[in-house]
Amino acid sequence: MSMSESGSSSAAIPNGGGGPRQPGNKVTVVLGAQWGDEGKGKVVDLLAQDADIVCRCQGGNNAGHTVVVDSVEYDFHLLPSGIINPKVMAFIGNGVVIHLPGLFEEAEKNVKKGKGLEGWEKRLIISDRAHIVFDFHQAADGIQEQQRQEQAGKNLGTTKKGIGPVYSSKAARSGLRMCDLVSDFNEFSERFKVLANQYKSIYPTLQIDIEGELKRLKGYIERIKPMVRDGVYFMYEALHGPPKRILVEGANAALLDIDFGTYPFVTSSNCTVGGVCTGLGMPPQNVGEVYGVVKAYTTRVGIGAFPTEQDNEIGELLQTRGKEVGVTTGRKRRCGWLDLVLLRYAHMINGFTALALTKLDILDVFPEIKVGVAYKIDNKIIPHFPANQEVLNKVEVQYETLSGWKEDISHARTFDQLPVNAQNYVRFIEMELGIPSK
Repeated sequence: MSMSESGSSSAAIPNGGGGPRQPGNKVTVVLGAQWGDEGKGKVVDLLAQDADIVCRCQGGNNAGHTVVVDSVEYDFHLLPSGIINPKVMAFIGNGVVIHLPGLFEEAEKNVKKGKGLEGWEKRLIISDRAHIVFDFHQAADGIQEQQRQEQAGKNLGTTKKGIGPVYSSKAARSGLRMCDLVSDFNEFSERFKVLANQYKSIYPTLQIDIEGELKRLKGYIERIKPMVRDGVYFMYEALHGPPKRILVEGANAALLDIDFGTYPFVTSSNCTVGGVCTGLGMPPQNVGEVYGVVKAYTTRVGIGAFPTEQDNEIGELLQTRGKEVGVTTGRKRRCGWLDLVLLRYAHMINGFTALALTKLDILDVFPEIKVGVAYKIDNKIIPHFPANQEVLNKVEVQYETLSGWKEDISHARTFDQLPVNAQNYVRFIEMELGIPSK
């Protein structure tokens, strides 16, 4: 039967027949290229000014994105930070885990700060396949950390937001999703009780107010129901309808990825480019630009290997000048020189089309700046990034030293306005990685 006979050539009917599919709109992806805190919120805010849809594809309210608009500082943990643009539709994909009290609390807190979040409920869409974080997931997260500390003498440094436990429930196929909450509350309640009791048997000290939590969850249904949609169909229409600018903001970063990060000191989701397809329900052919956000030096919150860390006055100077304190945890960040081995590795996984280089001005005061260019083990350079934590702790970093520029560059608005040594620093990074910085 020819296409004209079947009468269905429209790209908007995914279940219909039709001719060869057009690839449709591309999404622009913003990802952290280090251990997080690279300034993704700022980059997303810049790009969201032209966007129609801004999406989150993984993680939960363990992320923290700070955006300053008209000198009002908003902080986002679960909501896509692009939502402060009144023209933007915000989408929370199926790969995101959602703590409902956290979601409403965050929205209400930001509504009080300024005009940016007015009408947010009309502009937010949530995938019906996204998993729900319960209060007992958060309580269990705290107990797990305590146990790790007691048994192994060190914890993972989680945010205690229940992220690990809820992804565990998801993988164990005992989790509950947004579609369950808004469909049949009796069925939902039964499954909730089973899950809560499982948690109580694993953690004998865990106190769960089952009826109380169910009552609170029931109270959210009316508000949340209009936002919950079939996320796959929503993305399909967005990609294959009229031209749209779609932006995806990654949470966490490459070196915190559950598969590729410095395991076990990682998060529980895929925060590399693959997480975009699985976390939104879209094919790789619709991935367009992939921006790697790179801080001009390196920071890390919590524990885990950090080869270029400067546990000295250099690190302290970076920490104070860069105001390096975690948005979600309030913890001081550990600081060190830029690590190109780590960035090459992040690029192998993500295929960055361009870099967004942030906080270059923090380096203004240094007479010379070091950049880690290679790792050595037993005096031999290794071509890869070590998977094993103990091996990574032992690597010796080989540095290149570049001359600093020793002047304030905060007023520079174009590349040409930067001092020559600052330009050289940027060019050095671009040349070494083979990625332009845009």
